[in-house]
Amino acid sequence: MSTDLSTDAVACEDAPAPKPPNASRIGLIVPSSNTTMETELPELFRRQSEATGHRYTFHSARAGMKQVNREELLAMVGKAADCAAAVSDADVDVIAYACLVAVMAQGPGAHKESEQVIAEAARDNGHPAEVVSSAGALVRTLQAVGAHRVAIVTPYMAPLTQMVREYIEAEGVEVLDAVALEVPDNLAVGRLDPEGLPAIARGLRREGAQAIVLSACVQMPSLAAVQRVEDELGLPVVTAATATTYEVLRALGHTPAISGAGRLLAGEL
Repeated sequence: MSTDLSTDAVACEDAPAPKPPNASRIGLIVPSSNTTMETELPELFRRQSEATGHRYTFHSARAGMKQVNREELLAMVGKAADCAAAVSDADVDVIAYACLVAVMAQGPGAHKESEQVIAEAARDNGHPAEVVSSAGALVRTLQAVGAHRVAIVTPYMAPLTQMVREYIEAEGVEVLDAVALEVPDNLAVGRLDPEGLPAIARGLRREGAQAIVLSACVQMPSLAAVQRVEDELGLPVVTAATATTYEVLRALGHTPAISGAGRLLAGEL
């Protein structure tokens, strides 16, 4: 039996198939060792979909990074444009650059340039998309909800945690306390137990705080603890993942309607 592979029989498309109605494609640029962002974000958007009926699919590009140190972080930054072009081939609506500390390691305000580089790469590839970064999402979300004083938790070593603190403060948000869990291996960060976060949050110096950043890292699992900490401490709780979700929804023009992940994503802030 012969198979006809002539151009008349096989339609070769230059572009991805059209998106189905009532659906959005979200592109992610993640570290190669990421294990958390690609689980927490789909779960959050599953809840959004359950509430609204809108469908979301995820499409990832990976940039090499195993150890959370300045050298590997800056090397990852150099791959962002290539990753953006690759993931834009899926004709995504939004690209989320999901490594907060890789951006912040470049110095204050670096999220603006990173987002521009990614947007240009997607546009030059013929598939323009909205762009958010986890670094930009965190600081903009804190500003948007009026949280000018916060306490934060990070998995990073102390010097990187101090750098994150200074980055956030350069955006006009005072960091009252910063806990560094000091886990240098990114896979090990992804294995941290979110059940330990409520106790860590209780120990934060939070007098005068207007919000808690329970995880200033998209790789540190935190979703299971967000609502619990918010209910217990009575303060809004934001994470790198929930802030990124919030900004992706805004970029799509969608109103947050996510349950069990704090007031931010319930649309109550």
